[in-house]
Amino acid sequence: MSASIGVSLDYIPAENNNYQEFIERLLKVADHAMYQAKQKGGHTYSFSTPKQSLEMERYYQLQQEAEKALESNEFFLVYQPLVNLNNGDVFGAEALLRWDNATFGMISPKEFIPILEEMGTIIPIGRWIISTACKQLRNWQISGQHLRKVSVNVSPVQFRDEYFVRDLKYILDETKVDSSFLELEITEGVLLNIEVARKTLSELKQLGVKISIDDFGTGYSSLSYLKNLPVDTIKIDKSFIHELDVDGEIIINTIITMGKNLGFNVIAEGIENERQVTTLQQQNCDVGQGYYFSKPVRAHQFLSCMNHNQIKAVTENNLNWLYVSHN
Repeated sequence: MSASIGVSLDYIPAENNNYQEFIERLLKVADHAMYQAKQKGGHTYSFSTPKQSLEMERYYQLQQEAEKALESNEFFLVYQPLVNLNNGDVFGAEALLRWDNATFGMISPKEFIPILEEMGTIIPIGRWIISTACKQLRNWQISGQHLRKVSVNVSPVQFRDEYFVRDLKYILDETKVDSSFLELEITEGVLLNIEVARKTLSELKQLGVKISIDDFGTGYSSLSYLKNLPVDTIKIDKSFIHELDVDGEIIINTIITMGKNLGFNVIAEGIENERQVTTLQQQNCDVGQGYYFSKPVRAHQFLSCMNHNQIKAVTENNLNWLYVSHN
C-alpha cells in the first residue's frame, strides 16, 4: 500500500469563533493538496500554499454561487459570427456562455466551466444553452434574417449523459428549429471512448444535427481516425492561426487539404488580422471567425449588426471578401 497526503496549514483568526467552519475549509484545502500529490504520481505529500488557499476559497465560493446562478438568470449567451471567407456571407453564429455574477461580476468561462462540470450542473445548464440558442435562431429566421446555422459547445460531461440525445430531441421539437441548422461542437477528448462516442454521434446524426470537432489539432484524434465517424466539420485551433510562420502555414495547409479530401467543412477560429484572413483564403479555408470580424455580442447587437449593414467590403491581393465591423 502507498499513500498520497495533502497538508494544509493556517492560523485560526482571533476574531472568528466559528471553528467548525474553519476546520471544514482547512480540510477542503488539504483535500485539494492531496489531489496535487496524486497528480505527481502518488506515494508523496503536498502542502497547500497561501495562494492555493485563496484560490480554493474562491473556488468553493464560486461553487456556491453556481448552484443558484441559473435560477437567478445570471447566465446569458453571446454570439460570434461565422463568416464565409469566399464571399463574406455571415451565415451563422456560435453561441457562447457567459456568467455575470452578483458577487464576483463577470467570470471567465475558463474558470467557471470546469466548476460546472465537476458539480454536474453543466448538464441542466447545457440544456438551457441549446434551448436558448435554438429559440434565438428561430426568432432570427422569423424576423427575416437568413442565418442557416447556430453552433453550440457541448461539454464532455453533457455528451456522456444518458439522456442527452432524448433531451436534445425534445428541445428541437419544442423550438421547431430545423435540426440541420444546429451544429454541436465537441472536443477531441470526447472521442477517447470511441465505442460510446460512435453510438451517441450516430444517434445525433439520426436527429439530423451537424457535428463539429472543436480545437482540432490539440487533442487525441487524427483526420484518418475521424473519417470513420459521422463528423461534418473540423475547427482549426486558434493556436495554429496565431502562429502563422512557415511551419504554421504548412500545418494549416495540411489540415485544410486533408479535411476537405475527407469531406469535412473546415473552420478557422481566432482570426485577428488581415494577414491571417489572406493566408486562409489562399489555402481555400471555408469559414472563419474571430475578433477581426466581431467579438461575441448579445443577440440584439448581433441582429443590429446584420440589419444596419455594418459590413465593409475589402480587397486584399485581388480577393474580395467582407467582414463585420468591430463597431
